Amino acid sequence: MSATLERNRPDDTARKTKSVLLAAPRGFCAGVDRAIQIVEKSIEAYGAPVYVRHEIVHNRHVVERLVELGAVFVEELEECPDDRPVVFSAHGVPKSVPAAAQARNMNYLDATCPLVSKVHVEAEKHAAAGHHILLIGHTGHPEVIGTMGQLPAGTMTLIETEEDARNIQPLDPDNLALVTQTTLSVDDTAEMIAILKSRFPSIALPYKEDICYATTNRQMAVKAIAERCDLMLVLGSVASSNSKRLVEVAAKAGANDAMLISSHDSIDWAKVDAADVIGLSAGASAPEYLTDGVLAALRSRYDVTCEEVEVTKEKVIFRLPRQLTLLQDAAEA
Repeated sequence: MSATLERNRPDDTARKTKSVLLAAPRGFCAGVDRAIQIVEKSIEAYGAPVYVRHEIVHNRHVVERLVELGAVFVEELEECPDDRPVVFSAHGVPKSVPAAAQARNMNYLDATCPLVSKVHVEAEKHAAAGHHILLIGHTGHPEVIGTMGQLPAGTMTLIETEEDARNIQPLDPDNLALVTQTTLSVDDTAEMIAILKSRFPSIALPYKEDICYATTNRQMAVKAIAERCDLMLVLGSVASSNSKRLVEVAAKAGANDAMLISSHDSIDWAKVDAADVIGLSAGASAPEYLTDGVLAALRSRYDVTCEEVEVTKEKVIFRLPRQLTLLQDAAEA
């Protein structure tokens, strides 16, 4: 047991019993796992440093570990030297970024989640068909910046709220298309889509839902346990859209209280002490060892019974970029 947990441990005579409901699926998704592997294998193949434009995923624990391996995180391509590899984050980047890298003859690797890339392709097809595109998403989120940056300015309008959906006045209401950020609340997005469909019946919808399978599954898992929970703990970063949505979903689905935590160090023990049943989930960029850390912290203070509630199994795997697999094959030959 760590020194921190030992210091925080109360007398055994005062120990309470807590029931923990562990949501499944939780934690890393295939897109996050792929992005992290791209950074790791780039460092193996090219040596350190390897530059990464923007946080590869929104989790400081992941970022700090990659820094220790030799990754250097920057916000803009201008901060990267010409002679070192650069990785683009899982959230995607505007088209101007790889274009600038090509102009500098840089070696770059695109770790954009394939499901985000799918949205980019959809947007380009809608634009080619002459549609004005409505993008449901959050201002300033890297994924939204990347998606809007696939097309010329003015081609796309951002919809953030139901009020936006009710009030937007497009120039050509009969010639619209819709795409969404991949990490939104499924229910909130469905309400906005319903408003837009009622106002613009001819709007072209995504061929397949843009909200990714991992976001959907984690929200389903939280909904499955929320009504039973006095307190829902969600592991994730304040910068992580999908993690923050899990907190919102838990509250709406019936949890008495729900909060975002970055690790066991940020647990509000007063709230935990007052709760009999505690739900635990993790956003798609939170590694499983953080969940293990929370469970260890709870067990250091309470007698804990743990039940995992699994709503579905995930078997999705995304391939690494060809240039990395070729380098790996060559190294093993």
